[in-house]
This record gives sequence, structure tokens and C-alpha cells, in this order.
Amino acid sequence: MTTTFFLIRHAAHDNVGSYLAGRMDGVCLGAAGQAQALHLARRMAREPLAAICSSPRERTLETAKPMAIACAVDRIAICQELDEIDFGAWSGKTFDELNGDAAWQMWNSQRQSARTPSGETMQDVQQRVVAVMDTVRQTAQNQCVALISHADVIKAAVCKVLGLQLGECFRFDIEPASITTIVYGDWGSKLIRLNESA
Repeated sequence: MTTTFFLIRHAAHDNVGSYLAGRMDGVCLGAAGQAQALHLARRMAREPLAAICSSPRERTLETAKPMAIACAVDRIAICQELDEIDFGAWSGKTFDELNGDAAWQMWNSQRQSARTPSGETMQDVQQRVVAVMDTVRQTAQNQCVALISHADVIKAAVCKVLGLQLGECFRFDIEPASITTIVYGDWGSKLIRLNESA
């Protein structure tokens, strides 16, 4: 029995790469991101999706909705386990501002052990994303499921599958609107595709 997971990063919001959105409310897709989401939906319509699970952020739900229509999935399940990292006081700050913060530098240089201002670690993130995948597998055997989430959450899942230390997450990219495919079975898990453009 296998389950195929399509781990999908949300499409781009207007200022992606300029500030840390984190769990801020009101971060929505702009025109370019909406176009990405539609393109992604057309790509995913080729897959026999049994379910779509999404982080509760606006940008992930806006990415999931066109996909649900294209794939004839009636309901988008909102999963807190797929939420963005809780960056606490860092949320909303520009990367220029953050680069002057010693704690931010530690977060990026010692990712396997550092904590955000809210206290979350990459280990916490990995545990929650792997837990939701394990739960979904129980009801989606021999099926395909899309998980709409965020770059670091997807990276944490990939590190688990590949047996990489969490600090190795900088060795690969997860771009907006990209698809990373992981298959789970009784024999374990394997990465099929990484950071595929729609």
C-alpha cells in the first residue's frame, strides 16, 4: 500500500523574498501569484487527487482553491500541521532588518538546534509535517494527496525522507508554486521529484 504526496509550496505573494511573512494575516497572492496558482491547477489536473490539505494561511488557500476546482476535489482540509513556521516577533520584518539580528543569524547557521522567537524549532516543524503525512496515509492508501504548505515545512519533510540533518535544508530550493513528490509505503519513503516547476 502506497500513498503519493505532492508537497506544494504556495504561489508567490507580491513581496516574496523581501520580508518574512510568517503567520501574518492578510498576505495574499498578487496577480503573478494568481497566475501561478492557475497554471499549477492545470498541471495538477493530470493527477488523480483524492484529497487536498492546506495550511490555514491565505496564500496557501488561494493556491489550493483553483486546484480543487481543476481536480474535482470537493473540500480542502485545513491542517494546522502544514502551517508556516511560527516566527513570532520576526514576522513582518524585512530580510535587511533580520540580517542585523544575531538570533536570526543563529537560526540560519544552526538550523538543527536554533529556535525562533516563538520557541519553534525545525525539529518541531519536521515532527508536525511528518505526523500529518502519517495520519493522512491511514485513509489514503493507494491514493494521491496534495499538501499545500510553505518552503521550510516542505524542506523539513524532504530532510526526513532523505535522512539529512535539518541544517542541510539550505542545500536545495523549494520555489513558489513548486511540486515535490514523495511516496510512502510499508517499506518506507522515497523522494520522486524535488522542486518541480508546474
